[in-house]
Amino acid sequence: MNPAGSAPELWRLDAARTRSVSPENPTGAAGGGARASTGTGAHAARLLGPGWKVSPSIELAPGATAVLADIAGPGVIRHFWLTTDRAVLRRLTLRVRWDDDPRPAIDLSLGHFFCNGWEELALFGSEMMVVAPAGGLNSYWPMPFHSRARLTLHNGSDRAVPVYYQVTYTEEDLPGDAARLHTRWRRSAPLGTPAIHTILDGVEGPGRYVGTYLAIQPGAPGWWGEGELKFYLDGDDEHPTLCGTGTEDYFGGAWNFDLAGTYRTYTSPYLGLHQVLPPEEIYRPHQRFGMYRWHVRDPICFRTGLRVTLQALGWGDSETYLPLEHADIATTAWYYA
Repeated sequence: MNPAGSAPELWRLDAARTRSVSPENPTGAAGGGARASTGTGAHAARLLGPGWKVSPSIELAPGATAVLADIAGPGVIRHFWLTTDRAVLRRLTLRVRWDDDPRPAIDLSLGHFFCNGWEELALFGSEMMVVAPAGGLNSYWPMPFHSRARLTLHNGSDRAVPVYYQVTYTEEDLPGDAARLHTRWRRSAPLGTPAIHTILDGVEGPGRYVGTYLAIQPGAPGWWGEGELKFYLDGDDEHPTLCGTGTEDYFGGAWNFDLAGTYRTYTSPYLGLHQVLPPEEIYRPHQRFGMYRWHVRDPICFRTGLRVTLQALGWGDSETYLPLEHADIATTAWYYA
């Protein structure tokens, strides 16, 4: 299995079995769905009885942690959908642990996992992530696990929130070297000197780097995206093996994302600039941006280690670069290792 590769061969008939965990089937057991007699929909279904949307969600109290799924392996999570109070996405923390590792491989806010690092909801469609109206959060990252997968959600806000969710997975045998999905979230605010934000470091291989989400507020007027992304592979020290030509170039755009004097948002299967706040302004220091890139067709493969950095660079004048030391930058990295 190649968890970072192309779409599955849908015509294959094999030994995999599909299961799904939700408030209507909290264990994912075969034939275990729609059996609830109590739940958040019980009053609405009181005239209909069991099987009629009795338990579509949970209520998560402030300060509480819910176990969304605790699944025995081997298997692969294929789709993770969740919706909740859109105003607190950055205060709800998703943690995922694989097998017997006590440390979560995924540990960050729902907002940053689903490429929504600012306070306003950003909709987009891509192969690996979809944020749909009016707050449907979808992940299609394949997540293999050998013995156990445990997903929890912590409410760090000051109010109770409803949580609707579904974790769909396949029970199937895996090769012993099947890689597990990890994320790493980091923020630099303000960035300081030198104006270099570390997206990822300290990762040992072998592995594949498969995704980047960037949320940036430049903190200076003018164009802010001259900085290069650098990938230091397998012992690279001062100089990287992979070096891009600019921030907008890395995310598939060009020429400042500026078309006829305005930023133009776009989304695609593998990359996009899906958020500009406020959208009617351009080259202002207080503006905020969100963009993503999935290295699915072009994975960054490493053998022994990986470090990833981003320069924050604008223009001091028409001929001189300006390091953006007052920038506010947050990133999420996805990788298999």
